[in-house]
Amino acid sequence: MASTAGSETRSRTRRGTRSAAATATVLGVVATAAACGGGSAANGAGGSAVVFAVAADPGTLSPTMALAGTALSMNSFSYDTLVHIAADGKVVSGVAEKWSATAASAQFTIRSGVTCEDGSPLTADDVAAEYNHIADPKNQSPLLGLSVPVTAVAKADRASRTVTVTTTKPAPFVVEMSRLLPLLCKKSLASPAALAKATAASGPYRLTEAVPGDHYTYVKRDKYTWGPGGSHATDLPGKLVFKVVANESTAANLLMAGQINGAVINGADQDRLDAAKVKNESSEALSGQFLFNQAAGRPTADPAVRRALVSVLDLEQLANVATGGKGKPATGIGETAPTPCSGDTVTGNLPAHDTGQAAAALTAAGWAKSGGTWAKDGKPLAVGLSYPTSQGPQVASAVELAVQQWTSFGVKASAKPTGSSSILSTLSGGDWDVAWAPIGVALPDQLTQFYDGPPPPKGNNFGSIDNPDYRRLAAQAAAKPGASGCALWEAADAALVKHVDIVPIVSRPVRYYGKGITFQVDGGGVVPSTLRRSAG
Repeated sequence: MASTAGSETRSRTRRGTRSAAATATVLGVVATAAACGGGSAANGAGGSAVVFAVAADPGTLSPTMALAGTALSMNSFSYDTLVHIAADGKVVSGVAEKWSATAASAQFTIRSGVTCEDGSPLTADDVAAEYNHIADPKNQSPLLGLSVPVTAVAKADRASRTVTVTTTKPAPFVVEMSRLLPLLCKKSLASPAALAKATAASGPYRLTEAVPGDHYTYVKRDKYTWGPGGSHATDLPGKLVFKVVANESTAANLLMAGQINGAVINGADQDRLDAAKVKNESSEALSGQFLFNQAAGRPTADPAVRRALVSVLDLEQLANVATGGKGKPATGIGETAPTPCSGDTVTGNLPAHDTGQAAAALTAAGWAKSGGTWAKDGKPLAVGLSYPTSQGPQVASAVELAVQQWTSFGVKASAKPTGSSSILSTLSGGDWDVAWAPIGVALPDQLTQFYDGPPPPKGNNFGSIDNPDYRRLAAQAAAKPGASGCALWEAADAALVKHVDIVPIVSRPVRYYGKGITFQVDGGGVVPSTLRRSAG
């Protein structure tokens, strides 16, 4: 049995079906949808309001039902979690003061003195009730499979303040998953909808005003003393305002003018903020990845075709175009830091940029070039590259570049733009060849649904991938608790890349700009316990 307990810092992230988990992760929705940031001028710690810009209204804030990135980021200021993940990927304490785990169980000891905002104690009974509520498919919580294992059953021991979670299937990251579980007192589970625009806070802030589409105001809980590593609310700003600012350039203007105190800025406005020396913190996220449709009858079901298509492309050039030169070659397939397993599973595992090698691969597989176009059995090699327009003009330009390079090589290639929600419909519908579809998750086992198992409508294996090495290695990894399985998880990830089932292209930093504050960020946004007022 692996056992651990720790001290500082924090982080976060299914309807009863896996399609909701896909909505949360494909295209990095959870990791990048929210905009967070700073504080007003230099008043001392705990001073006047800090104004955050958010790119969209959060929709429901109900902690057991919310899935939008904006809502998750906002809720992290109101609801604590059992454990947190430090920047180095290690598990550290939260509401749980100690814990132990196997690959199919975990036990947490709850700190004494933790309360919800109405003053009622947060107990082991409350935590067990929330686990069982989310694990019950009839409640259709999108957190099932993300923060709570699908087969979880929880029991509480009031005397020892312990919660024991067991599963019938391997759940190797049951402890790490718990850092994505926003804790609330049991009585709130009876009516989750009541928390759509309210809080039953177990964390440092409570919601006092909600004006959908405009702003949300939170006030500090002065008696909060159970933060990461035993931290308390003394040094946190006294009030937070989340202001909806849909346009990124507008958010940058407001930030420069001092009318808001922080925002996520990922486009061209970064240049003027950098020139003005506005400070930022960043979190790295996969922003470009090719997924191939390997269903019977698709040209990309042929591994020789996939290898040839990749060899034709200058991936470094594509990465630069897609990010305006601000990205770097991807080293992972979507696990967003902080994550327990962070090894490089991409470098050296993709086909080299070599058109001669591409031609040889196709020729060996029975393709021949006729009239400038590759063909086999009388059918030309034709592929469409689907991509979400919501990722901006730079990604659209990178897609056009890929299409040009394939066309020059003799492939009948075309770009297939879709909306951000339409790309999921396209992948689920099956009528596609290649897709620009980066996936962002917190833990490596959360990727198995996308790269193994049944395709839609029975599952989320959009590309109909059948990779025996990935399946074998992932099963071996799932039998080991936590980070002890990282070497196997990383080997499983690498098997997907080597077989050209996926092609991770580029990652880029998600930048959080702020004035008058200091803070740290992770894959879910600003880390609440690190937010401080500062001069400037």
